[in-house]
Amino acid sequence: MKEKRDRINRRNFLKTIGVLGAGSAIASAKAQDEVNEPNAVQKEEEAKVAKLPQRKLGKADIKLPVLANGLMFDIVENQVILRANLHYGIIYWDTAYNYAGGNSELGIGEFLKKNPDIRKKLFIVTKASHARTPEQVEQRLKQSLERMNTSYIDLYFGIHACENPEFQLTEGMRKWAESAKKRKLIKYFGFSTHKNMEKCLMAASKLDWIDAIMTVYNLSVMQKPGMQEAVQACYEAGIGLIAMKVLIRMQREKPEAEGKIVTHFIEKGYTREQALIKAVLQDKRIAVSCIRMENVTLLKSNVAAVLDKTELARKDLGALKTYAAEICSGYCAGCADICDSALPDVPYVSDIMRYLMYYNSYGDTDRARELFAQVPGNVRKKLLTVDYSPAVARCPQHLPIGEMVVEAVRKLA
Repeated sequence: MKEKRDRINRRNFLKTIGVLGAGSAIASAKAQDEVNEPNAVQKEEEAKVAKLPQRKLGKADIKLPVLANGLMFDIVENQVILRANLHYGIIYWDTAYNYAGGNSELGIGEFLKKNPDIRKKLFIVTKASHARTPEQVEQRLKQSLERMNTSYIDLYFGIHACENPEFQLTEGMRKWAESAKKRKLIKYFGFSTHKNMEKCLMAASKLDWIDAIMTVYNLSVMQKPGMQEAVQACYEAGIGLIAMKVLIRMQREKPEAEGKIVTHFIEKGYTREQALIKAVLQDKRIAVSCIRMENVTLLKSNVAAVLDKTELARKDLGALKTYAAEICSGYCAGCADICDSALPDVPYVSDIMRYLMYYNSYGDTDRARELFAQVPGNVRKKLLTVDYSPAVARCPQHLPIGEMVVEAVRKLA
């Protein structure tokens, strides 16, 4: 009976805020017609939205809403999404030095210049993109502070895209983090990772100066026993965990598997995307789910998912696990060490897989090509002549790596 009441409440809420399952079959033509502008924000008096649930960020003395916006796009041209974030209680704003060529941070700065009193309500996170030394991290931080019109960063990922913890989680970086905290330039320090995540998380769990980690954590990755062990080690060490790439996108689509999972959750009243968010957040070790939300329609749909108190049933989780198994051959799980050791002459294969995903599944063609262009020229020249069979034989996801690299070169070069 309680489950029935919860479901009625959820449907009423969806109706109230006009949620559409963006990019999903659940959004009917009629529903689409009811939204003339995906970035339209309702007036406050027209929509009272419940407060987002919060979780503690590891051992840090702070609680945060479980949903964050990954601002990987041009915020200078999309100020309305920041107002929508505030309206729906999303105060964790995730950006990086290099997002949108700097226009993500600059857009936040423009907003804060006009609304300075808002700063104290926000939890701003940014990253030291491409920085390799403490000196470079310091330089990135100073520019980020200037761009965003703020005197401090709440959480600073001084290592953006950690993949080799033995070389990146250094004593020099620890000293820099402590210094930045003493100078009140940052409150918390950590790193992001989407390659060799298990190794990076396990290494961090043995350190006492990492406050938080942003890691790929989604339906596919969470099936791996090694990842579960690493997440548990960080959780026990008091490290706050932020999940990214939650809305799993495949390098190669699997229409049959997609159709089955969408149908299953339509009957439950969820979109595919809402189910994926709920699956990750049912893991209470995850403090925040960070999702790229460029328009208000998508933002409202995701807000609805986290406000809904009904947990996924065992049958639902079983359907998701089956789905994960069916799509594994279309998704690179970021275990780069395997590819790197099998293909020492082309040490960027897992990166190229990710760029192909940006192109095929996110439609972010410009970013995909920009990132591909950063692969060293001597490596790009070899991509079409390498024998990828050693990596294919060892790939846990059974990816057709050679075919996918050829596709990436064709689309991104």
